[in-house]
Amino acid sequence: MSLRLSTVILPYRRWHEGGRSTWQRAEQLGFHAAYTYDHLSWRSFRDGPWFGAVPTLTAAAGITDTLRLGTLVTSPNFRQPVTLAKELISLDDISGGRITLGIGAGGTGFDATALGQEPWTPRERADRFAEFVSLLDRLLTEDGAQGVSYKGDHYSAHEARNIPGCVQRPRLPFAVAATGPRGLELAARYGHAWVTTGDPRLYENGTPDQSVQALRGQTEKLADACAALGRDVRDMDKVLLTGFTPDRARPLQSLDAFVDFAGRHRDLGFTEIVIHWPIPDSDFAADEKVFEQIAMEAPAQLR
Repeated sequence: MSLRLSTVILPYRRWHEGGRSTWQRAEQLGFHAAYTYDHLSWRSFRDGPWFGAVPTLTAAAGITDTLRLGTLVTSPNFRQPVTLAKELISLDDISGGRITLGIGAGGTGFDATALGQEPWTPRERADRFAEFVSLLDRLLTEDGAQGVSYKGDHYSAHEARNIPGCVQRPRLPFAVAATGPRGLELAARYGHAWVTTGDPRLYENGTPDQSVQALRGQTEKLADACAALGRDVRDMDKVLLTGFTPDRARPLQSLDAFVDFAGRHRDLGFTEIVIHWPIPDSDFAADEKVFEQIAMEAPAQLR
């Protein structure tokens, strides 16, 4: 598989004050896909503007033609499979089959308690995630008149109908974010793609070489999970969401720095690198001219 370059556009701008033009520019620059976070708020952006992922992607679908669109990532923190499935089928239809669902177990941030619940333990998050993904798979795949009925420990559905189903068959692709054994098994079972941000334990004090070794270990564990299910890991896309590794700032400092970074991760088996659209005065600050140069020139150098 060749290496693709994508971007993630955080939904902090009003649509008519830079939001719309950013998504259009992403398509003009030739990105493979443009994703957005599916959060109610996020870290340092908590006390500022932040818009919903599904309406944002719906609007983006209406002003683009070829750009793939998606979440990176959606989680069970505030989503329910039955209602989410209906929104995803609608998005897939509006976009003409250009939606990818990035999906993960969720964390302990603001989303985890925004609905008034107590934070879930890591085990409970993993339990919910497993049930969430399997039910969502059914809801998006089984589009018959009888609907989908299910009663689980955390989620339920009763004759939930999703006619006519997804444009993409048998359903829109899942990109499953995971690093632990249970998550990697879900990625191997349900994922068109696997997503990682690296090893969070290395974020503050790790080295780039340690990060590469950690990512190599993750890809090997994914291969083992695929093999256990009789699946060839080479048939899966492997997506690296950048900005969370020890050398997080360096790749966007120059075209050469990015090509070096992306090339080392391509050699690990990654097929898609996702870079954050620059946001001034944030963790994702970067020179927009360099960012655009990377978008236009790096893919050819990495072929």
